[in-house]
Order: sequence, then C-alpha cells, then structure tokens
Amino acid sequence: MHRPQSAMSRNESELASKSRRQLQSMGSQGDPIEKLRLLCLSRGATGILNLGRMFRRMDDDGNKNLTLEEFAKGLRETGLEINDAEAEKIFQIFDTNGDGNININEFLVHIRPPMAESRKKVIEECFKKLDKNGDGQLTIDDLKNVYNVKSNPRYISGEEDEETILKKFLANFEDDKSKDGVVTKEEFLNYYAGISASIDNDCYFDLMLRHAYKL
Repeated sequence: MHRPQSAMSRNESELASKSRRQLQSMGSQGDPIEKLRLLCLSRGATGILNLGRMFRRMDDDGNKNLTLEEFAKGLRETGLEINDAEAEKIFQIFDTNGDGNININEFLVHIRPPMAESRKKVIEECFKKLDKNGDGQLTIDDLKNVYNVKSNPRYISGEEDEETILKKFLANFEDDKSKDGVVTKEEFLNYYAGISASIDNDCYFDLMLRHAYKL
C-alpha cells in the first residue's frame, strides 16, 4: 500500500517541468490565480498542500480567515514568487464581501487544479480505507490497522522497524518544514490533486490509486 514510487515520482517530475514551462510562457500579464497555482505545482504534488499548511499555521484564532497582510506574508514565507500587487489582486478576488478577510478553505478549493468527480471519489475512497477511526486524520495508529509492514523489503532485512516505515509513508504528504505526523483529508486531497494534474487519462489515475491502496 505504499506509494508506487516510480510512477508517481515520474509524474511529479513531469508536473513540475510542465508547470515551469507554462509559467515562462505566461509572462507578466497572466492571471495571478493561475500563476500561483502553477508556482505551487512547479514544486510537485505537495506544493498546494504546503501552501495550505502555511496558511493554517498563521490562523492563530482558528477562524479560518486571513487578512491581506497575513495572506501576503504566507506567500512570502512559502517562497512563492508573487509580488505585492499580484497578492493583493488575488486577495480581492476571494474577499467577495469586502470585509478585508478571505476564507482559507474557499481559497484552497479554487487554487487546487480542477478534477473530475470520479477522481475525487477514488481519492476519498483511499483516504476512507486508511482512516480507520473516521476522525478525518491519518496517523501512524491508523496505518497500523491497514498496512502490514511484514512484506516490506526493508522490514524483512531488518533495516527499518514498523514505526519508521509508517512514518515514511506519512512523510510522502509533507515537506521538511511542515512535518507533524498527521495528514488531514484535505491535505490528502490537495496532494493527489497535484498528482492528478500530471495525468491526463482518468482511467490510468483511477487504476494507479486502486493499485496503490488495494481498493
């Protein structure tokens, strides 16, 4: 049930290269939202996931809203090359009622690459299989219930114990700056939205996930 490394690594590499090419061809006059999406995807499948994590860490009061200042700061800290004018333009698009705040969830839904409903459904099926206690989060305890590491070559050889292997699985969905050992359903969806953007064929995407998670 581990990630099929070769297929996904290849797709992520193609996704990053394709996104960088699109950014270069876009120039300075392109849609700022599309530019931000491409900047995220140029970092691979975790790009949008990590942007969401950055914003959630900044949401100190837990109201899921960001001010323009917080929004611009989050973009800068993520290292995305969006200037202040572009950040303000994006912010104004999502600040629909003009109250000086944007909703993090609504923003991430729009910045995520579009996906067919069939793709969303299979991603949710994979998450549901892993999330045994149904709390909307994946942890090592969840994985212990569904992933038998005894067939893993590194476990068999004694190189790694069960906990290490399970931590590595969760780390697929995180970068070094945002690792907390917990993956939410939204983060799982954001990650596979990035993978989805690199795969044109719906059937191949469906087959790849069903094979990876033994659905």
